[in-house]
Amino acid sequence: MTTFKITVAYDGTDYVGWQRQASGVSIQGLLEDALRALDERDVPVAAAGRTDAGVHALGQVASFTLARALPCDAIVRAVNARLPDAVRVLSAAEAPRSFHARFDARTKTYRYRIWNGDVMPPFERRYAWHLTGPLDVASMRCAARAIEGQHDFGAFRSAGGDVATTVRTIFGSRIAECAEADGSSPEYTECGGTLLTYEVSGDGFLRHMVRSIVGTLVEIGRGRRPADWMTEVRESRNRATAGQTAPALGLFLARVGYDDTP
Repeated sequence: MTTFKITVAYDGTDYVGWQRQASGVSIQGLLEDALRALDERDVPVAAAGRTDAGVHALGQVASFTLARALPCDAIVRAVNARLPDAVRVLSAAEAPRSFHARFDARTKTYRYRIWNGDVMPPFERRYAWHLTGPLDVASMRCAARAIEGQHDFGAFRSAGGDVATTVRTIFGSRIAECAEADGSSPEYTECGGTLLTYEVSGDGFLRHMVRSIVGTLVEIGRGRRPADWMTEVRESRNRATAGQTAPALGLFLARVGYDDTP
């Protein structure tokens, strides 16, 4: 038996999320079905993060063991041949027998995309939250920094799921990009909007935590709350005090870090 670590990218729009559900198509189910055909047995697949319905991934990491001896490049080709185009295995590598994609993860980085403008580019409609009206990006940046460090993030946790603690450590929280659409892509030429990209990295995240933080940042960006409101929300530990949960379509699991990766 050989343990493998794979990196997977997917468009989550049409799926019920990573985890198998009673109904609907999941990313886990697609991978396990492909590996069953390859290894001629059930192959459980564990992921670093259980992304929700509609959430995308640029660098999801998963692990599994195979009884059949196969080189890594053959696994990539064979699994991709059995997957829909919206899900791709980017790479595969042999891992220590004890490796587990979720339990061995040290950092996770999520990215959230917002299109701020009157007209939404048609090719962004599945991958960004469309917001009209001006946003105070400077205040949003200031508020984003307020969650860095080790804190209790109970105020940003949605109901559901048991966790031992709501304390997490955030290593970085920033508006990573604020670029005017430059017309270099035809779908943006006449839209005249701004693409904001929020990126947050930490040792772990609660259910809907990133989307709740984004919703709170948007309240600040719209001028409904001051930047220091983020600290008040964080310290309240009460979900009712925070902003709305941002839509799933703008969220991406960007990358996962392990002891052997940056």
